[in-house]
Amino acid sequence: MKNVTNVTRLLSIAALVLLLGLFSCQKEASKASQSEDEQFAQAASESDAESQGVFDDVFDNVMGVNSEVAVGGTGVFAEPNHIAGEEIISGANHTDSVPPCLTVTITRLNSPAAFPVKVELDFGTTGCVARDGFTRKGKIITTYTGRLLNPGSVAETTFDGYYINDIHVEGVHRVENLSTSGNWVFQVKVTNAKLSKSNGNYSEWNSMKTISQIEGSATPLNPIDDVFSIAGEANGGVKRDTVYYQWGARIFPDNLLIKKFVCRHIVKGKFAIRRNDSDVAVVDYGSGVCDNKATLTIGGRVYEISLH
Repeated sequence: MKNVTNVTRLLSIAALVLLLGLFSCQKEASKASQSEDEQFAQAASESDAESQGVFDDVFDNVMGVNSEVAVGGTGVFAEPNHIAGEEIISGANHTDSVPPCLTVTITRLNSPAAFPVKVELDFGTTGCVARDGFTRKGKIITTYTGRLLNPGSVAETTFDGYYINDIHVEGVHRVENLSTSGNWVFQVKVTNAKLSKSNGNYSEWNSMKTISQIEGSATPLNPIDDVFSIAGEANGGVKRDTVYYQWGARIFPDNLLIKKFVCRHIVKGKFAIRRNDSDVAVVDYGSGVCDNKATLTIGGRVYEISLH
């Protein structure tokens, strides 16, 4: 059985979960001359981007364990040298892709029933470098109620002394399959997250996103025409040295974020950075063209963003 469609589809979902992506912004003035709103918007945007990136990685690993609990072959389980046109068989191809410093423990919680099942990814205490170049340590612990590709199934993840690079990760990550037809629909919820750094800075983050397939279901063997929409919101706080900001982010319901499988970045849609329930800045991804550009509008001033 070919798993290439499911693997590539889930890889696209993992990529599109990214709300912001790290970006650089060409400023017209130095930080010292920025308004307070501009400094707030920049700090909030970077905090949201970093948080989303960390939990995108968690999503990839939750999906990637194997094809019994999800899809297999994503995150640290991804094949290292996929060639276009090659059949991907989870658990068979590129078995050397998993770093030897990772220990995977699978526990049947109602044995001999297959589910629920707890999967513990233990990266050790000294630092485990995967093929993606990131250093992880500690544990990612996920309980699956059923195979995550089946409607109604849930995977809930917690952490035990977990770090990615120098970021200490805390919180709860939850994925639920809400699909009711041939189109994928996933709800991804993150609660009480805290990302702490050794210098004392940290981000707090809560996020609720719904990812829906809006094109491509008629051609399940051809993911190239797949298109997904992203709806939802996030909120959090960020401490930078002696300054602490609380912020929110909301995707405009009439301008949902759109991700095409064939494009690396989000191609369309808008979301606002909020302070005290008021919009302070708006990110606009454009009209649907595949590129790495967006705009950030703060107080009537428009900056071009280069997405990474």
